[in-house]
Amino acid sequence: MLSIIKSAALLGIDSYPVEVEVDLSNGLPAFDIVGLPDSAVKESRERVRTAIRNAGFSFPVKRITVNLAPADTKKEGAAFDLPIALGILSACNLFSAEKTEDALITGELSLDGSVRPVNGVLPMLYDALRRGISVSFVPFENAEEAALVEGMTVYPVHSVKEIVAHLSGGTQIAPYHKEGNAFSLTQTDTPDLDFSHVKGQENAKRAMEIAAAGGHNILLIGPPGSGKTMLAKRLPTILPDLSFEESIEITKIYSVAGLLKEKNSLVRTRPFRSPHHTISASALTGGGRIPRPGEISLAHHGVLFLDELPEFQRNALEVMRQPLEDGKVTIARVNGTLTFPSDFMLAAAMNPCPCGYLGNSEKCHCSANEIMKYHRKISGPLLDRIDLMVEMPPVAYEELDSTIPAESSATIKERVVCAHKIQLERFRNEGIFFNAQMNAAQIEKYCALREEDKELLRTAFARMELSARAYHKILKLARTAADLSGDAQITRKHLLEVLQYRSLDRKYLL
Repeated sequence: MLSIIKSAALLGIDSYPVEVEVDLSNGLPAFDIVGLPDSAVKESRERVRTAIRNAGFSFPVKRITVNLAPADTKKEGAAFDLPIALGILSACNLFSAEKTEDALITGELSLDGSVRPVNGVLPMLYDALRRGISVSFVPFENAEEAALVEGMTVYPVHSVKEIVAHLSGGTQIAPYHKEGNAFSLTQTDTPDLDFSHVKGQENAKRAMEIAAAGGHNILLIGPPGSGKTMLAKRLPTILPDLSFEESIEITKIYSVAGLLKEKNSLVRTRPFRSPHHTISASALTGGGRIPRPGEISLAHHGVLFLDELPEFQRNALEVMRQPLEDGKVTIARVNGTLTFPSDFMLAAAMNPCPCGYLGNSEKCHCSANEIMKYHRKISGPLLDRIDLMVEMPPVAYEELDSTIPAESSATIKERVVCAHKIQLERFRNEGIFFNAQMNAAQIEKYCALREEDKELLRTAFARMELSARAYHKILKLARTAADLSGDAQITRKHLLEVLQYRSLDRKYLL
């Protein structure tokens, strides 16, 4: 007796269909799984056998052969437990095979027959819907995540006994319907972070506003206690809200990585990732025998904050060069090549010297050689990919003691959102969302300068020894500054403002 159950497996953050073929035949009792299963899949034999028995069903004393097709692709994880168990029970005629021929089934089994959650349900169901499958049986804990796929009928499953009763015409499982608005992107939690808490540093706040409005990378340079980390942690509070499409992209990545929070399946806010400086290159970009998303992919459409930038391993920093340029990272392994999205905004912070007090003769005793060695931990090509470099001096006592209220995140965000709306309208047929994503052709189209302004930029290009990439970044920054002020034309004042953010690489880092 042959039974076929439709399921799915993950390849990177994408999914591909897997057919679980189960054959029962006479002969010596055996239970074999073929189709390149890994250890977790092979161990499913004992989980399935015990779960079926503890659910109250008889396990067939026959020769059982399970094939996971396509057989030339490595299968991993425990998500095939439930499809295999249902394939065996279908082959035993406990329910009609027609009941499952147009449904996708996934889930891990406990020994008592209950169904446990699995990772990657969201990309699995999106792929299934594209292939014309509109019914799915998923673990109950994954139901809220699965409900994000509009047009998919989701049946939440608690146990093997429950799903067999449903398929055999007994007690029916009610389709899952999320209470309230499943697609609301309103964040109910009020973050305890606000720009109004930051005293002084008005120049750095303005740079943060420009970075947030245009999606630009930013580097903060200053002594300890000047507020670099404090500002960076508040950057997400002024970023534009996620669109539904961006939210789904991020949720797919977090689903594959197993990082979705229970009862909060849709990622509603832009990610903020802040890895420790001891992180390895593979953990940053993604890795493993079968690669999983790294920190730069988990920061997709959000912020990756690298505190104490020179303390990171040199090779870990250098692997970010391609993702910063392309918005994606490609990882090659023996089993194949995978591409993860990594369109993130880089925010970094560093001290001006090893001790952090460069320029203070009483505190700083770093030699010129030590300072140069410290700065050269950051390569020129990586530095060239950072749009804004901001010097943050120590905060004066008068600023700390001031009772004049600083601008709140909400006020700054209003300006950022207005600038972002201008960009969305400008790029509505371009396939991008922020000025920082413009290519050379788009820069030429949307960042045209008047002749007198071209002369200013020509002079700056020569005196500051800028690269072609830095030239394009200045134009992108100027375009963002113009959007923030509501100007259709980039003018001299916008160029002068953003040129100051490209001068520090000559002062400190070269």
